[in-house]
Amino acid sequence: MELFTARLRLTALREEDADALFGYRSNPAVARYQGWCPVTRAEALAFIRAQREASSAQRGRWMQRAIRLSDNDDLIGDMGVHIPVDLDASYEFGISIAPAYQGQGYAREALEAVFAFVFQTWRAHRMHASIDPRNIASAALLRSLGMRQEAHFLESLKLRGEWVDDAIYALLAREWLSARSDRSS
Repeated sequence: MELFTARLRLTALREEDADALFGYRSNPAVARYQGWCPVTRAEALAFIRAQREASSAQRGRWMQRAIRLSDNDDLIGDMGVHIPVDLDASYEFGISIAPAYQGQGYAREALEAVFAFVFQTWRAHRMHASIDPRNIASAALLRSLGMRQEAHFLESLKLRGEWVDDAIYALLAREWLSARSDRSS
């Protein structure tokens, strides 16, 4: 899956992305809300290599994509889509943007492209995201995309030695498509 927007390219991660990936994924401001945080550059490189070796859309696996600026190919973030084993199940996604590029609409732009692809090309019925509800910016982003909070589980995940809450946001394909057609009317 390669996607293009006005400002972004979503492509496969490359080995030369290891420094940038390690830089923002290990940043405490980003790592606080992530399940995976590389401890070393070598760990980031191993992650990239493992992604390259996996099929791009394999059932039961995460497919990770680089988020790059169109004009200079810089890696500014990454996002993943979990392809369910049963293709009629909900597709999960997650996104990380480097702090220097946050608040500029890049996450929204990338997710709009991914939603369009997953709902229209893969014919997914539903997409969802699991976030730490303390991540106010992510919650606002998901709501702005038309997602609704469906659940809030108290202290249901243990991340880096801390019990954290988990909020689930979801969107149905028909809701996404209806919102798109309303905008074009």
